Amino acid sequence: MKKRTWLLVAFLLVALAQLFVPAQMIWSRETILNEGEEFKFRTAPIDPNDPFRGKYITLRFKAEEIEVADAQDWEHGQEIFVQLKTDDQGFAKPESVVKNKPAASELPFVKATVQHVNTLDGKATLFINFPFDRFYMEESKAPEAEQTYLESQLDSTQIAYALVRIRNGDAVLKDVFIDSVSITELVKARRKE
Repeated sequence: MKKRTWLLVAFLLVALAQLFVPAQMIWSRETILNEGEEFKFRTAPIDPNDPFRGKYITLRFKAEEIEVADAQDWEHGQEIFVQLKTDDQGFAKPESVVKNKPAASELPFVKATVQHVNTLDGKATLFINFPFDRFYMEESKAPEAEQTYLESQLDSTQIAYALVRIRNGDAVLKDVFIDSVSITELVKARRKE
């Protein structure tokens, strides 16, 4: 009888642990979406031949580079914290990059990684990998969304941007917009045509 009780308790503990991990991940994302500060990251053109990998759109941002004092201070894959400001058009731009997590009272920041550093004419430029470079969609809508996004990148009159919520360095990509219209709505309109 004792062995059976012990096995039941062990089973219940394992089951609770398996439920806790995904619940914690969902709760964390929802907290960021509800309480995080909103930033618009203007997207940049990507190579039109870049494959649409599964159920997401690959995004690249204009705010992925910043000038730094010394290229030797940074290495590929290094975790960094990008402090953000908003430009006069309302888009996020990196103000500075630091190696240690900033205090909450400083500028808003997002955790990222170093992609690489280029040095040209004595100026060092740090290229940043943001953690929100993929926009996941329903599989049936994904090819049309990719086509719509790529067309917007080729048309210089259209402005494409990602709406991102940031809280304590963590970020969640909320939506992708083209000329202030959600890409999901654009796909629906395209299907009706």
